[in-house]
Amino acid sequence: MVLAKLFFAFLKVGLFAIGGAYSFLPLIEKEVVEKYHWLSKEEFLDVLGMVQIFPGAISIKYATYTGYKIAGIMGAVAANIGNLLAPVLLILFGSFLYARYKNTASIKSAFSIVQLAVFAMIIALAFQTVNMNQLSNFKNILIVVLSFTIFIYTKIHPALIIICAGILGAFLK
Repeated sequence: MVLAKLFFAFLKVGLFAIGGAYSFLPLIEKEVVEKYHWLSKEEFLDVLGMVQIFPGAISIKYATYTGYKIAGIMGAVAANIGNLLAPVLLILFGSFLYARYKNTASIKSAFSIVQLAVFAMIIALAFQTVNMNQLSNFKNILIVVLSFTIFIYTKIHPALIIICAGILGAFLK
């Protein structure tokens, strides 16, 4: 029964994870923290920090972590199959439709509005993942501003920015 719950919880995440990356973290949180209580809010945020270190899709890493924690290897497999099934089927269908209708005004408008909604959720999540007390420290504000500026105005790979921030954080304490 727990394997089915893992499968369907992450199927829901995969089905409604529009926008990718951070936009669907609220969906994952709703399933694994609020609905099933597989992770506490604190553990969810700790795992967010951990999954940002490793390469790959965040939803896959959450499915793997949560599935493994709840039901071992089979739990990780069930959660990941659920997570991947809907996007694979939808992108196949969407590719067919997009090839036919990509130049229509309503499709262009729909994509534009979805981008704005995803942008809003990413901003909201950014505020949820940071302890606001951290932003009362000048050093931390400087790290945020420098990381943002480097990301926006240079071609430095985001992974390098994250690794450098981690190394800097280890020495600044």
